[in-house]
Amino acid sequence: MIYRLIHAVILLMSFIPFPVGQFLGKLLAMAFSMIPMRRTVVSLNNIRESFGDSIDVGEAKRINRKVLCHYGQMLFEIPHILRFNERNLGKYVYFLNKKNLLEALKKGRGVFLLTGHFGNWEMMCAAISLCFGNSTVIARPFDFHPLDQFINELRSKFGTVVVPKHRAMRKILEAIKQNRIIGILLDQNVDWYDGVFVDFFGRWACTNKGLALMAMKTGTPVIPTFSVKQKDGRYCIIFEDEVKLINTGDKTRDMEENTALFTGVIEKYIRRYPDHWFWFHKRWKTLPYCKLPDDFYTL
Repeated sequence: MIYRLIHAVILLMSFIPFPVGQFLGKLLAMAFSMIPMRRTVVSLNNIRESFGDSIDVGEAKRINRKVLCHYGQMLFEIPHILRFNERNLGKYVYFLNKKNLLEALKKGRGVFLLTGHFGNWEMMCAAISLCFGNSTVIARPFDFHPLDQFINELRSKFGTVVVPKHRAMRKILEAIKQNRIIGILLDQNVDWYDGVFVDFFGRWACTNKGLALMAMKTGTPVIPTFSVKQKDGRYCIIFEDEVKLINTGDKTRDMEENTALFTGVIEKYIRRYPDHWFWFHKRWKTLPYCKLPDDFYTL
């Protein structure tokens, strides 16, 4: 019942003209910006701590409002995936540097698309699947099952295989053998045993080491891919040059250096388009040390 309700609401939203939906999303976000919310405070603090003295408090708040507007618009943009087809896709997105992806695919070892919760990653996934096919995405399931079911169906609309993040290694290796495009979002916090600490906006951030290990082991090309909103409301999907992996022969060091390299690419895009990133996430939650109890020094 709940699943059907979600599907009906999203379907109705897909009939709202794209520019109108973006306008409504912006209005909704501006209204929510006036309401104190825990996640909004998290995003503002993340912005202030990440940019430090390079911006003042007023600028940090302005960026935070733009972040809210972006994700308010995204709420109305995602339903249009239901209306995607080869004839109308250009109304929503266009591609830049497609040759980088096509050249990587020619190697026959699959392609890792390095990205993050940036721009409109859901529309980007759908557009790439529609145009290039043979896509796989690694995703963390939503806690609310009806929503997870609907989002997975939306993601797989054009043949994308959705692989749960937990224990995904075997599925990823199968996808590589099939020369598939594999999307990996590498911008979220992980527990210390799943990642390595790398510099991210001047602070240590625990980052999943899986992409570096797999790319080093299989030789699968890594293509950074990001969606950037344009003035006309469309998204430009950018395929960057293949990342040249560091290979010194020291597996541990190479894994750490390559993870830092990937994270640096993501940071470059966030610095350029700070309103595009999901600042609401507690990216620096895992600490590179153990906090002492408050009463540790009490005699």
